Amino acid sequence: MLCGAGYAQQNTGATNSYKKRVLETTEVDFLSSYYSQNGNNAAVTGGIGTEELTDVTGTIIVSVPLNDDDILTIDAGVSAYTSASSSNVDPFDGSERADAFVASTGASRSDVWTNLSGTYTHSSDDRNTMYSGNLSVSSEYDYFSFGFGGGLTKLFNEKNTEVSFNANIFLDTWTPIYPTELRPFASGANGLDNGFFLNKTITGNTDYSPTFEKFTDETRNSYSVGLGFSQILGKNLQGSLALDFVKQDGLLSTPFQRVYFADVADSFIQEFQLADAIEQLPDSRFKVAGGGRLNWYINESVVLRSYYRYYFDDWGINSHTASVEMPIKLTDKITVYPSYRFYQQSAADYFFGYEEAFSTDTFYTSDYDLSKYSANQFGMGVSYTDIFTKMHVWKLGLKSIDVKFYKYDRNTTFSSSILTAGFKFVMD
Repeated sequence: MLCGAGYAQQNTGATNSYKKRVLETTEVDFLSSYYSQNGNNAAVTGGIGTEELTDVTGTIIVSVPLNDDDILTIDAGVSAYTSASSSNVDPFDGSERADAFVASTGASRSDVWTNLSGTYTHSSDDRNTMYSGNLSVSSEYDYFSFGFGGGLTKLFNEKNTEVSFNANIFLDTWTPIYPTELRPFASGANGLDNGFFLNKTITGNTDYSPTFEKFTDETRNSYSVGLGFSQILGKNLQGSLALDFVKQDGLLSTPFQRVYFADVADSFIQEFQLADAIEQLPDSRFKVAGGGRLNWYINESVVLRSYYRYYFDDWGINSHTASVEMPIKLTDKITVYPSYRFYQQSAADYFFGYEEAFSTDTFYTSDYDLSKYSANQFGMGVSYTDIFTKMHVWKLGLKSIDVKFYKYDRNTTFSSSILTAGFKFVMD
């Protein structure tokens, strides 16, 4: 939509002797965020236990004009998190007594995610057609992803109408990590005779015998197609529609997420309940999402941006998302933008809370991201813009600063907050 609005304001009277560059000079964005969450329904510990997590992210995006028509964009990011939840993949590797509500101090408590992607974009001479292609790689301790795709955008009706198409493929590979107490029960292992249990006392059901087999397929492939339509409806109104399809195949279960059965007696080591099984989900999933935006330019100081999306998939989830944002221009350089977002979804067919699944079920998960819930998110942002880039850092002129804060709460025990900051520079 922003692209369509921008093109609509270009001078269409250009002659063959002059062609405006798509991007005048190299732009550099520095982005960072701090995220924290908490809750008592951790999937790692079967729907109970701490969900405490903190994450710090840094990203740099460099957009380089190769010539009048072509842009190369490089995006590199690093995300480092510390998670009390994931630390309990092995709750017995710390000095604290094992407990689903207490973080372990072992190696699984933290990880680093890295990403590198590149996008090439070409615009036709009349700026009515844009082609793009992209490649990406990302990695963390137990996961590697390679992606590629492309898109096509066409402008019509004196650049007041925009139609777009994009397609992407992601080829991912797991290095599965399983709950520590289940590993001795893999095929060919020695169960309770394993050295892991040598100096540990099982209470409750002492005849601990979980359901466990390692996954044989360690790949996950995702295919997505997106369609977009944007229209300038009037001097002060712009709307857009989007339709997205996603097909996933392969290992869609998370190997280290525990499940506890209602028909199996509980076994404990210290205060930690031993897993009855790991999450089991179908090896395919089809998702559809359709939505629209409507932006209303009220006056030179206020804009109203509204959004709605409906989503469904063949796992039984249906969801509604609605949001509104109102940028308010306080001065020529400073804009604030309060926002609100509402989300509601139904539960997946395979979701069971703590000790609700049965050992006779084929598929089961206690991941509350797949449960029925509703959520509210309140946000506030402030933006500083200097179109003349008077402030400089080395050979970079500061174009804008954006700072945002969002507070998110579900009607379960889960809540989170995120603070983001972005700095855009242009090269002299």
